[in-house]
Amino acid sequence: MDLVRHLRYFTVVAEELHFGNAAIRLGMAQPPLSQRIKRLEEELGVRLFDRSARQVRLTEAGRLLLAEAREIVARVDRLHELARQGQGTALRVGVPPDLAAAVLAALVAGFRDIHPDVRLAPTEIWTADQVTALAEGVIDVGLVRHPLAAPGLRFGRVLVQRQGVLLADADPLTGVGEVHLADLAGRELLLPPMEGEPGWHAEVLSECRRHGFVPTQLHQGAGLGLV
Repeated sequence: MDLVRHLRYFTVVAEELHFGNAAIRLGMAQPPLSQRIKRLEEELGVRLFDRSARQVRLTEAGRLLLAEAREIVARVDRLHELARQGQGTALRVGVPPDLAAAVLAALVAGFRDIHPDVRLAPTEIWTADQVTALAEGVIDVGLVRHPLAAPGLRFGRVLVQRQGVLLADADPLTGVGEVHLADLAGRELLLPPMEGEPGWHAEVLSECRRHGFVPTQLHQGAGLGLV
């Protein structure tokens, strides 16, 4: 099923609240439109419309889906528009400078599988600066670290990454199969710059303290400064 196409049908029916009028707007017959809405309901496992001989109304599930559906359709239209504008235009993406190359490569590959005609233009920029860059139109989308309070921004999918610890070769814990935060007691800690990732920075330190690890000294660095 072409989910985006079906969501587009859904938004038109939701706006018209009349299958006949919606079919006219979409340039199609009413029976196929009704079938596609039914297929979408089956796919999602919910009823989106209350239908009767007199009127069509959105269900609660339909009302909740409508805003998300409009957002998805608008984003896809934007991607298609960028592709039509040619290779000179790219989707500008903000990326934290310390994001693992393997993670970024996997995300880019997944995006290209779905949108092969859209060129990506990644820019290294910390989460705090991405909020401003998005508001000013410097970048189109961003990969940000949570927690992040940014009124006016719309968040998409969340990628959950397991965190690890990098130790010196001579550290006694290098021979241990699994290291707990409490095991790091008495050690210093090196993190990315707090001004770039304030929410994540505070979250990491809070979790360290909660599990019994209070760094003897806190350092900040980026790129080779982390090594």
